[in-house]
Amino acid sequence: MQVRCVVTGHNEKGKATVMSDTAVPPVTFNHVSGFEFHQFWGSDETMTFPDKGIEPPYHTYYPPVNGFRFTFFTIGPNSVETSDNFDVVAALQELEEKAPGMAELLEPDDPGFHTSDTIDFDYVISGEIWLELDGGEQVHLKPGDVVVMNGTRHAWRNKSDEPCVLLGCLIGAKRA
Repeated sequence: MQVRCVVTGHNEKGKATVMSDTAVPPVTFNHVSGFEFHQFWGSDETMTFPDKGIEPPYHTYYPPVNGFRFTFFTIGPNSVETSDNFDVVAALQELEEKAPGMAELLEPDDPGFHTSDTIDFDYVISGEIWLELDGGEQVHLKPGDVVVMNGTRHAWRNKSDEPCVLLGCLIGAKRA
């Protein structure tokens, strides 16, 4: 799916203006069918204005303290990961290559579970998804539902036959 991203900033006189208007292609995966994400904007530090509307460089999927990421991601049905020809090692290598830092948070003994030092604001755009937490607690989410995730251990489970698309904003936080 192609998504348009319009970015504003400030011209040399300090006036608001459109700095870019481009399509953001998805990051797709060969080894996990149905999973993709669009990385729209992010920073590893607090932003300062006025600015020129140029995205600061960052190198990892998850932001550090004071950083943020704005993304949306598509999760295909769980049946993809449970098929007989699913190559876990190749999938993790590809994930690390295309979303640095994501694979290292995944728990090898409990597939899909991960914990990040972020506050995540997730909004279900389409499809449905189950949010699984410690002890097997699950919440069924549908379009229009929002999750505020406070650095909690979780996994996304798509038990349906259709992809689920979520919009997310991740903000780096300190873990005590």
